[in-house]
Amino acid sequence: MAFWFLFILLLGLATYLMVQHSVAHITRTPVWLLWLVLMTPAFLLSGWTLIYGAKQPPPSALIIWSLFISTLLYWTLFQWGRRAPRDTQAQTQAPNSQPPIQPIAEPIVRPIEPTEETQLRNCFPWSVYYVQNIEYRPQAVICRGQLRTKASNAYQQIKTNIEAQFGDRFLLIFQEGFNGKPFFVLVPNTQAAKQANTPQREQERLTRPGLALLLVVATLLTTTLVGVEIAGVSLPPLWEVGALFKVLSNPDVLFKGLPYALGLMTILGIHELGHYLTARFYKIRSTLPYFIPIPFFLGTFGAFIQMRSPIPNRKALFDVSIAGPLAGFIVTLPLLIWGLAHSDVVSISEKTRLLNPDALNPKYSILLALLSKLALGSQLTAQSALDLHPVAVAGFLGLIVTALNLMPVGQLDGGHIVHAMFGQRTAIVIGQIARVLLLLLALIREEFLVWAIILLFMPLIDEPALNDVTELDNKRDILGLLAMALLIVIILPLPQAIANFLQI
Repeated sequence: MAFWFLFILLLGLATYLMVQHSVAHITRTPVWLLWLVLMTPAFLLSGWTLIYGAKQPPPSALIIWSLFISTLLYWTLFQWGRRAPRDTQAQTQAPNSQPPIQPIAEPIVRPIEPTEETQLRNCFPWSVYYVQNIEYRPQAVICRGQLRTKASNAYQQIKTNIEAQFGDRFLLIFQEGFNGKPFFVLVPNTQAAKQANTPQREQERLTRPGLALLLVVATLLTTTLVGVEIAGVSLPPLWEVGALFKVLSNPDVLFKGLPYALGLMTILGIHELGHYLTARFYKIRSTLPYFIPIPFFLGTFGAFIQMRSPIPNRKALFDVSIAGPLAGFIVTLPLLIWGLAHSDVVSISEKTRLLNPDALNPKYSILLALLSKLALGSQLTAQSALDLHPVAVAGFLGLIVTALNLMPVGQLDGGHIVHAMFGQRTAIVIGQIARVLLLLLALIREEFLVWAIILLFMPLIDEPALNDVTELDNKRDILGLLAMALLIVIILPLPQAIANFLQI
């Protein structure tokens, strides 16, 4: 019970930060009111759990109607207080609207002047991209016309012409409008201006190895303490005076927590290193991977990197996005198989849950069931559940992290992957369908309800690549489809026909 309410508290904090970051600048409706509406389903479920206990599940009508009403009310309040700046208003009123231009900071360099329009038009040869009209915005210049050659060739040639005429004053963005016609956008290159005005010593502080190492040590400590409890060792309340010191001074106790800690940190670290190294390959400025330590729950909220320069094209967007889940999954597989082979087989009981490592039913996931049968063989039967070894717990969490990141929604890795594969317009539709399907799945499997709520309010639009029109090659399309197939075999339960064939 205490764990549930702690989780609701963390979910509330994450939701507030998400609302503040994504919509606070485009609506006058108070952030706290939007947050309260979003959290209403979670509050209702918490109240139900407090009154009736965790053994009695809430009625489906309560879940469905609370989600429906909160979504409708959120949208109404958002639209009621929506701001309409002059440039945004002009964009929404124009026919053949295009994906919204991402907001940027006030430009340090001066925008293009009308007197420079001739130079700008000369950058667009008629045989490459025939410019029909130019729209001036406070922080962007939009060039619309007809594409007359391959998108990759057009972008590269026009980019070269822009740099020859204007230097590094602008970033050139190539996007596809909602009407299917590609258009160019020139936005001030504030990053180049900042670098020009920043001493070299400060520019090199983008990667902070000292901070990254400190967070690694702190996360190793917190995950080790959680791993000790997963191993079945009872710890005294760590806030008591001297309790933490006693635990840290006992190597035998700490050693029992290391398998979980090292397994989980390896999976998360390799995941982020996949993103980081691929970003460095494409010369995208990014920070080192940073872990987030917490002294409870899983011992960490994961790890992250921040990219500080635009992604050049959809190929780079795809490679950077898929590198993390792919690298993390490759490491997860051997750890999970080894951990499952050293786990105990127990009987299915009322305590058997998807998120209960002491009595986990492997048939809740197709992939987990197949790996469990591979590792345990005939020991696993139709009436078996698993008491997971700490390494298996880390591997199972690796599967969850992989699946969550592969969800094809917005800013998640999966959202970037489908964006790179199908373009931003189609990715928005896929993201909306994925959110609805996960919500329907949550009605059957309550463990997915929190995921469904988080994804329901996650923005569907991510930041476009500079060349967001050139399509991927067939090999990357196939790899992307395999990644979506991996997501499906992780989150869907094992069909009964396959379970009968495997005798589990």
